[in-house]
Amino acid sequence: MSKKILLSGVQPTGTLHIGNYFGAIRQFVDLQDKYDTRIFIADFHAITTVQDKELLSRNIYDIVCDYLALGLDPEKIVLFQQSKIPEVAELTWYFNCLTTVPYLERAHAYKDKVANGKEPSVGLFDYPILMASDILIQDAHVVPVGQDQKQHIEFARDIAEKFNRVYGETFRLPEPLIMDTVAIVPGTDGRKMSKSYGNTIPLFATEEEIKKAVMSIPTDSRGKDEVKNPDDLVLYQIHKLFNDTPEIRAGYTQGLGYKDAKEMLIADINAWIAPLREKRAEIAADRNMVLGVLEYGAQQARTIVEEKMKEVREKIGLIL
Repeated sequence: MSKKILLSGVQPTGTLHIGNYFGAIRQFVDLQDKYDTRIFIADFHAITTVQDKELLSRNIYDIVCDYLALGLDPEKIVLFQQSKIPEVAELTWYFNCLTTVPYLERAHAYKDKVANGKEPSVGLFDYPILMASDILIQDAHVVPVGQDQKQHIEFARDIAEKFNRVYGETFRLPEPLIMDTVAIVPGTDGRKMSKSYGNTIPLFATEEEIKKAVMSIPTDSRGKDEVKNPDDLVLYQIHKLFNDTPEIRAGYTQGLGYKDAKEMLIADINAWIAPLREKRAEIAADRNMVLGVLEYGAQQARTIVEEKMKEVREKIGLIL
């Protein structure tokens, strides 16, 4: 029995942080043996926010290095750059012609922009259609998403159903793969870790960057000998990701001061990151290998989508 297809994309819009790893990437690594896994670098999507040639190119390269260093295996999965599959943009146009403006106005990202008094670009408005194309062109069974991202899958399903109704059965209806066990990683200020909040700990941070981030975590005025509930502390919520031993937890209830706790956390994070940092540096230095991985992934992805797009063009009436 063939494996189900899992698809996920990552935007090359900046430096990964530990929230990205514990919230998603770790699960991709764990699932790459269970599913026919396809991970793409969503550079088309990134252009809605990154409109700087050098920055975008560097981000694309960096994200590939990050994923390889974290354990995604190009021999097990299809890892590719979205823009190397122009059929995705072609399919987006076909879907555009079936989708109404009022329907797209329901999209959360679009509504948030408008609510904040900003003028969204056509690219942002059309973002859900491009995402549906990414998913449906691969015939994905499942797409890993958080609870707050289920709308993306709903859009893809609605568009697939409409196409199937108009042109005949063509696309599989994808299902969201909700990771109930995924950690919501708090940032250094207690809110969800996010680049937009500026509260992150970079995934491949230097020891100095780790120290700066950890020392910025706010604490209350309780002294060293006062009992603390670790579940109420951002410091512990981050610490248990790297060292979840009973001794660490017990320390907070048995006189562990905040200064000592932060120093322990810095040491534990650095011990975890150091080998990843070293591995990533080796990968990034081998540019030919990294570009070769992308080219190999693009060849695989193109082979996958060519048959699907031939079917789509034929059903629409473009093949004479």
